[in-house]
Amino acid sequence: MKRVLGSLISPERLRVLGLPVPWIAFALVQLFVLWEGWVLPNQPMGDVYNVYGPWSSQALQGRVVGVTEPWVYPPVALVPMLLPRLLVLITDYTMAWAVMVVILNFIGFGMLLGRGTSRTRVLAASFWVLFALALGPIGLYRIDAVTVPLAVIAVLIIARHPRIAGVLFAIGAWIKIWPGAMLVAAVVALRSRWRVLVPAIVFSCAVMLVVVLGGGAGHLFGFLTTQSDRGLQVEAPVSTPYTWAAMLRLPGAAVVYNQDIVTFQVTGAGDDVVSALTTPLLVLVAAAIAIIGVVKVRAGVSERRLLSPLALALVLAFIVCNKVGSPQFQIWLIAPVVLWILWGRRGVLPYALLSIASALLTQFIYPIMYDRVLTAHVSAVLVLTARNAILVGMLIALIVRLVRLPVAPGMVQAGITVPVAGIDASTFAAGEEERQP
Repeated sequence: MKRVLGSLISPERLRVLGLPVPWIAFALVQLFVLWEGWVLPNQPMGDVYNVYGPWSSQALQGRVVGVTEPWVYPPVALVPMLLPRLLVLITDYTMAWAVMVVILNFIGFGMLLGRGTSRTRVLAASFWVLFALALGPIGLYRIDAVTVPLAVIAVLIIARHPRIAGVLFAIGAWIKIWPGAMLVAAVVALRSRWRVLVPAIVFSCAVMLVVVLGGGAGHLFGFLTTQSDRGLQVEAPVSTPYTWAAMLRLPGAAVVYNQDIVTFQVTGAGDDVVSALTTPLLVLVAAAIAIIGVVKVRAGVSERRLLSPLALALVLAFIVCNKVGSPQFQIWLIAPVVLWILWGRRGVLPYALLSIASALLTQFIYPIMYDRVLTAHVSAVLVLTARNAILVGMLIALIVRLVRLPVAPGMVQAGITVPVAGIDASTFAAGEEERQP
């Protein structure tokens, strides 16, 4: 079966008119998803023209969110919101945003696919294509979309250029915090951890210095405090019991609109307590996963086996244990799955397929069925529950996998991790695993 599959995905076969099929497929999917944003219901582009556009316009007039006033995003997120302003003389802000994200995606995808002669890279690229198609326009018209190509590029170069990868993860984290999970995984799993971490810290200090000198010291970490004050967003996995309660019309259970943060939340018995506990829960779960990683490193588990599932588990923890359940969070899964494919495909297939399934269900949740989600219609609640069950199941399975990771023979000496025959992360750089049959 593997040989048949391998022959079907042979780079030599996957070419049309001299171009790799993944390139053609990616271009078509980007255009299709861009078009979907204009035709699907429930305003899939709404954040771009209702939020990013006004924020960027206000910044040019001196009201800089994150500096002169509190903001829900890290301060560097304003930079990609300002960039489309360079194109507004040619087109409107929404189209300029789409063009910017598509260009970034093409850069990241181009670096991933390379010359299209590596079977492993073709597999990773094909996963990205299928995932983007499954998720739909929400993967293009949200600020999270900017961080995906940055994280993918960091994944591609982390073995040979850990310093640059660390900076890219840091840039992504100061736009939307989730790439910080990838950074933590790299710091835990890699022997080159300091070459990843130090440049990330230096970049972070530079960002903080700029914000402080701009007069925004009081709002520097507002994105953390603002999020902690939020209620339970309707799509969040932790909100699933409340969506069921709203569907069953239990007393006090409902889906309500929060005007201050422009989002829909759930209410019900003890919702304020659950909301208050989710952030500590996220920190505890993420810390526990990182500690498992540290224990495995000290036990001598190889970088190759540890980094990918550790990164995916940490990213999933950021999704599953989060009171904010925005549909665009799904695109966070692209980079860690791509990493897993590039660093050795063993065990990645179920997680790749489940990630695509989760993305597809998410597109049904938003934007296709969102009006039903807001009324807690049974069909929408069932789809939402299925999606959330996939995410929770993946996280649990990954934690179990991390705990059970076997220690490589000859890797432990008196409880201290030592390399085997000089093997290090550079051995597992993208494309090196092409030696495998």
